[in-house]
Amino acid sequence: MKETPDTPAELKTRALRFLVRREHSRAELVRKLAPHAESEQALNAVVDLLLSKKQLSDERFAEERARSLSRKYGTAKIRQDLKAKGVSEDVVDRVSSEGDLERARSILQRKYREPASTREEHAKRARFLQGRGFSYEVIRTVLKVE
Repeated sequence: MKETPDTPAELKTRALRFLVRREHSRAELVRKLAPHAESEQALNAVVDLLLSKKQLSDERFAEERARSLSRKYGTAKIRQDLKAKGVSEDVVDRVSSEGDLERARSILQRKYREPASTREEHAKRARFLQGRGFSYEVIRTVLKVE
C-alpha cells in the first residue's frame, strides 16, 4: 500500500469507484476517503465537485437505502439507519412511511404461516414486529386482523 496521500484526481477516482458499486451518503463517502486525502480541504473539494455534478446525492442514497430496507423493516428502523449513515434530518423526514401496514402484514406472513392462536404467540409476533421498527399502532392493527 502506498504511503503518500492521494492527489485530488486520485481521490476523485477512488470516490467514483465507491459510487459505482452503490450509492453513498456524503458523510459515508467522506469517512471512507479521509484516510487517503492529503487534507480536509482537498477532500471537501472533491466531494463538493461530485455533489455539483450530481454524482453524489444524499436524497438518492436515502431513497435507495429506504427501498432496500423496506422489505424487512419498518419506518422507525429505516429512519434510524439513515441517521446513522449521516443523512440530514430533512432528507430522512422525506422518506415516506406509506405502506407500513402492508409491509408489516407481508413480513409477518413470511415469518409465520399460521395465525396466532394464543396470547403468547400474539406477544411473540408483536415483539418481532417491534424489533423490526414498526409502530405500536401498526402492530396492533396487524395483529387484530390476524
